[in-house]
Amino acid sequence: MTLPLRKPMHLKHLSLTNFRKFTRLDIDIPQRVVLLAGANAQGKTSVLEAIYFLAAFTSFQTHADRQIVNFYEAKNNPLTVTRLVADYQRSKNKHRLEARLILEPTGVLNGQRLRKEILLDGVKKPVSEVIGHFNAVIFVPQMSQIIEGAPEDRRRYLNLALAQSTPAYARILSEYNQALTQRNALLKLLGERGGNSDKRSTPQSGSVDQLDVWDEALARLGAQIILWRIEAIQQIERLASRVHHELTRGSEILRLAYEPAFDPLPKPERQLGLKMDTIVDRSRLELDEIRDGFQTRLHELRSEEIARGVTTIGPHRDELRFLTNDIDLGSYGSRGQVRTTLLALKLAEVNWMKDRTGEWPVILLDEVMAELDVQRRADLLNYIGESEQVLFTTADLHLFPQDFVEKAEVRRVGGGRVEK
Repeated sequence: MTLPLRKPMHLKHLSLTNFRKFTRLDIDIPQRVVLLAGANAQGKTSVLEAIYFLAAFTSFQTHADRQIVNFYEAKNNPLTVTRLVADYQRSKNKHRLEARLILEPTGVLNGQRLRKEILLDGVKKPVSEVIGHFNAVIFVPQMSQIIEGAPEDRRRYLNLALAQSTPAYARILSEYNQALTQRNALLKLLGERGGNSDKRSTPQSGSVDQLDVWDEALARLGAQIILWRIEAIQQIERLASRVHHELTRGSEILRLAYEPAFDPLPKPERQLGLKMDTIVDRSRLELDEIRDGFQTRLHELRSEEIARGVTTIGPHRDELRFLTNDIDLGSYGSRGQVRTTLLALKLAEVNWMKDRTGEWPVILLDEVMAELDVQRRADLLNYIGESEQVLFTTADLHLFPQDFVEKAEVRRVGGGRVEK
């Protein structure tokens, strides 16, 4: 099985200033397979990181944007600007996307603050309006935390994938998190008062009645997030299970088990919980049904949440588990099973994103061949095909078949430079 021939999104040029170890980098990127070859710690992964940053506006290497600013420049210059610029073509239109990370002095104890600016075709825009305009899928070996890590790692994976493929997702998620912060602050305040429901309280001081406002906002926004996640997980599971079945030669069946912290699907009477390997179909749920059920449950939990000072249900506590033959890979999967599942997941994500956006994403693969056995390498190259815009990094070109290398564009990376 190979990806069908379609016109991919084409990244034409990448320009970096003060990004990681690159003081300055300008490279043209052809519409074909590119092999970034070089020794370790020379900047190969940083090139992929920069491309992915322009798709997701966050790094897969760190949660702190400041860490991607060139260390020596930031140390020697109180005002440092990191610029990432992508010139790319989407359908028949050419675009320029720019991200600026501005590290500037605050005037307090020689401190610095970081400011982020995003420009699309020269116009400043909020991240929520730009994310998804340029798409990329990244696969790095350390992404095993998606399967083996904490629930927030899996939620982050879902959020980044959905933000690129669903235009309103980033905005709705941001509004949900803001409402959650306000609701938690009010819950904590009421808990400190012993749950005082004095209706004479001012809006500034907070009252139980104000929870109705935040319950409505949380339920409205959260329901949309839950619905999008239900749809996405089912679609990705269908694609990933097919790839996984081929990669394991039919010996394993992959399932993605979505466990929403507020489950809109009624549980059978007298049943406290479902077994993890139980197949649950939430595809027929409607947005209004989820919203109303969520709001009702928030009201039912009000006394408990006031006592605890925190919102206990909602998308911010969702879980996603990966099962093969009904075994939870996060707890019991072997290294080989985790690698194979992650590969299937990422290959599925490529197809899923194309189906959602109508454009092939740029595919970024960091030292993947070194992590796979000979058969898995062949499977991966078969899936990728030669028509897509794919960037591999490698410390050893011998991991690729000779004819594959000859047809690819090989760039040498070293000393903060990328050369042919």
